[in-house]
Amino acid sequence: MNKIVVLMGGVSSEREVSLVSGTNVAEALKSLGKYEVTALDLTEERLPELPVGTDKVYIALHGGWGENGGVQEALNRLKIPYTGPGVKASQIAMDKIATKETLKAFGVPTAEFAFLTKDETDVDIELPVVVKAPKEGSSVGIYKCDTKEELTLAISKAQEIDADSLALVEKYIPGREFTVAVVDGKAWPVIEIVAKNGWYGYEEKYNSEETRYPFLEPTTENLPLIEKMQKLATEAYNAVGCRGVTRVDFRVTPEGEAFVLELNTSPGFTSHSLVPKSGMKTGLSFAEVCDTILMKADYDR
Repeated sequence: MNKIVVLMGGVSSEREVSLVSGTNVAEALKSLGKYEVTALDLTEERLPELPVGTDKVYIALHGGWGENGGVQEALNRLKIPYTGPGVKASQIAMDKIATKETLKAFGVPTAEFAFLTKDETDVDIELPVVVKAPKEGSSVGIYKCDTKEELTLAISKAQEIDADSLALVEKYIPGREFTVAVVDGKAWPVIEIVAKNGWYGYEEKYNSEETRYPFLEPTTENLPLIEKMQKLATEAYNAVGCRGVTRVDFRVTPEGEAFVLELNTSPGFTSHSLVPKSGMKTGLSFAEVCDTILMKADYDR
């Protein structure tokens, strides 16, 4: 039996979500009966001693060192295959500013944006806007602003959260929100995110039972939009240099214009998470989704 280590926990603001994801993944892989699975809870930004003979590592860490290339670099040195993208792609995707600059350079449509250094508050983008702490995930440090007063406060909060005291400001795209999982370069079914009051923040993502996640079914009316988002998701995935699993998030205007918001290279596997939902839509079980991702594990050569 292959020896598999599931890394979870970590010390980022997403620790609690990661513990749930990691527990779910470890139990799912064990249920397949073909792996010897060890779940390790990271409590510092350092790779613990792995069991002798570890064949592959499933990264169920979210945010911080677990998603910004740190743990990936440590596993590269050991030449142990791991799930998700390598160091460079992880670094880009974890930094929302670097992501948007990369998307722009490759011609992938993304919302108008600017970033502000510490104590800067002026931005030439028409309200409403969304302000983000550039290196946080799970909707931590994200604020929608309709007024100048809200904008000034949100910029200050984002800069306080960000390690480099930066704030990303991007034009708010009215319309609908979608997500597309890309696994080994192939886009999976498109999921719409329908949140109460139209805002998908931390509470709506993890605690609300009112947020709905319907699939965008391939009807004659929907098929052009589905194909457009799947194509753009794959382009974004390739632009950033991803491999394995990555989730690509979108906003789509009422006119059907799609904009890539960001990429998540270590997506969640909680009961509310969207990558497993998408994989199960293709006919896989939850455990088979985890296994599919695990089979694509690799390291930077």
